[in-house]
Amino acid sequence: MRMLPTPVELLQALIRFDTTNPPGQEEACITYLAEQVRAVGIEPLLIGRCPQRPNLIARFPGRGNRPPILFEGHVDVVSTAGQAWTHPPFAGEVAGGMLWGRGALDDKGAVAAMTAALLNLRAAGEELPGDVLLVVVTDEEVGGGCGARFLVEEHPALFAGVRYGLGEGGGFSVRLGGRKCYPIMVAEKQHCVIRVTFHGPAGHGAVPLRGGAMAKLARALLRLEQRRLPVHITPVAQRMFSGLAEALGFPQGTVLRALLLPPLTDWLLDRLGPLARQMDPVLHNTVSPTQVQGSEAINVIPAEVTLGLDGRLLPGLTPDVLLQEVRTLLGLEATVELQKYEPGPETVDWEGYESLARLMRQADPAGTPFPYLLSGVTDARYFARLGIIMYGLVPFDLPAGLLDTIHGADERVPLAALEKTTQIYEGIAREFMLK
Repeated sequence: MRMLPTPVELLQALIRFDTTNPPGQEEACITYLAEQVRAVGIEPLLIGRCPQRPNLIARFPGRGNRPPILFEGHVDVVSTAGQAWTHPPFAGEVAGGMLWGRGALDDKGAVAAMTAALLNLRAAGEELPGDVLLVVVTDEEVGGGCGARFLVEEHPALFAGVRYGLGEGGGFSVRLGGRKCYPIMVAEKQHCVIRVTFHGPAGHGAVPLRGGAMAKLARALLRLEQRRLPVHITPVAQRMFSGLAEALGFPQGTVLRALLLPPLTDWLLDRLGPLARQMDPVLHNTVSPTQVQGSEAINVIPAEVTLGLDGRLLPGLTPDVLLQEVRTLLGLEATVELQKYEPGPETVDWEGYESLARLMRQADPAGTPFPYLLSGVTDARYFARLGIIMYGLVPFDLPAGLLDTIHGADERVPLAALEKTTQIYEGIAREFMLK
């Protein structure tokens, strides 16, 4: 058997495939991973909506003492257009103890660590307690229509028996109160696309009108800028902030517990500085104005203006709650309609979380795991349709500021973090949910 690639070598190879999405063109990258899996005697399945965008499914067999678990990641990446990089984004260069390149953190780094972990275990002849299903998908960055959504909708039988899974959305270390913490994503918000319509008199651009549709839009944008939607303390947020408060102690813990008191929540967030940006979406439904459409002609004052809102709904709530909150905020000047709704995972399995938290404490005694509610969405929303409980855990130990490079210039991962994460995934494959 030939020498296995190291996690660093795997990630270098993955980064060197330009899988910018759109268009994606992930075929060569997926084919490379398939070759690595075949080298340890596992025949993967390559299946996709179109030949240029296959997904990889490889089952590493175990004894059957535990239900199969899913290791999932994606290899498509976002554009680097207009960004100034210190090292070329698709060269996979190593410098300063880091591996540089688009996808190093999102999400080729996780794919490399997961793949290396399973290759190592297979090559060593270790018999796992249960099957591990390695699934590497395309198209995550643009909705999953050729990736996770396609697999779940068209080939659900591939995931028969799988109860738990690991993916992205959590795990990167953060520093809170001087302590290193690992957020394990146990839930994520739901996605709502909202259309807001404003009406008013039309006219010629040479003769200004007051109080028209554009003016109503302006007032609405100002309200969205200056006001929050109501506070909601969900069970996940309760456990997240309570766990952090216990870990951090006084005085930080006192502030975190106070955030769970709705009369104090917004007052405290206004005084927390940059940290509030991460905590605010965990305690509120949110809407972000992202699209505006008015007149098609520069000299026509439109009778109708539409505003597109990217809405994120807390778990356990229905879209009607968010629509009513937006209507209350914007008033009678606007018509508010739901255009699209993608429900998120409905169940939080705390037993699975505690198992992962135990393994993380063993792997890094200096770190503190805590349950985390993701303000965005991941492929977990698709696998949840099959009853699979997903956790976001890519446990890279990162220096301060490195998270800001995701989707930006100079994305990179420490070599030591990549190696350590590979070891953590090996431990999860061996011991997850074993008492």
